[in-house]
Amino acid sequence: MRAAALFLIAALSLSLAACGPRISAEQKAQALQSFATVEQVFQHPRCSNCHIPGDQPLQFDSQTPHMMNVVRGPEGKGAPGQPCSTCHGEANPPAGYSAHAPPGAPHWQLPPPDHKMAWIGLPAHELCAMIQDRKRNGDRDMPALIKHVSEDKLVLWGWNPGGNRVPVPVPHDRFVAAFKTWADAGAPCPSP
Repeated sequence: MRAAALFLIAALSLSLAACGPRISAEQKAQALQSFATVEQVFQHPRCSNCHIPGDQPLQFDSQTPHMMNVVRGPEGKGAPGQPCSTCHGEANPPAGYSAHAPPGAPHWQLPPPDHKMAWIGLPAHELCAMIQDRKRNGDRDMPALIKHVSEDKLVLWGWNPGGNRVPVPVPHDRFVAAFKTWADAGAPCPSP
């Protein structure tokens, strides 16, 4: 009987541990405030112009459909014969070029069609759930997401978009700190 009780206690402990970290109300409030910063960045046109529900990326702060009938394509890299790299180089053009020259960054592309990560206009609770859903986020766990938002050169482009484009208004280091604060608290989602 004692062995069965110990087994039950151990199983219950493992079950509770799998539910995520226990956080205080204050920690949860701080995490949700940090997520508000994450949401502000993700919803900015530098990010959301390519995280779209359809297959045509958007341009400019006005989020106008991309000119020249540009589409996502089968891998997120543009249509066959018209890849994103046709116009978008590995870096922004020099400052002396037209302010409207196509920007560039390494591996310029949209998310692939099977992981669109379409968060444009999503309410905060839905955006939060999507970010965490490995079936919809490119199969990334939280450490991989942190690495992605911290180091990916295409993500970093949002803070140095070149031309007359407005960069993401939250400094990158503050955004990454907010993302980590939210993640470390178990990535709680705002209420609907």
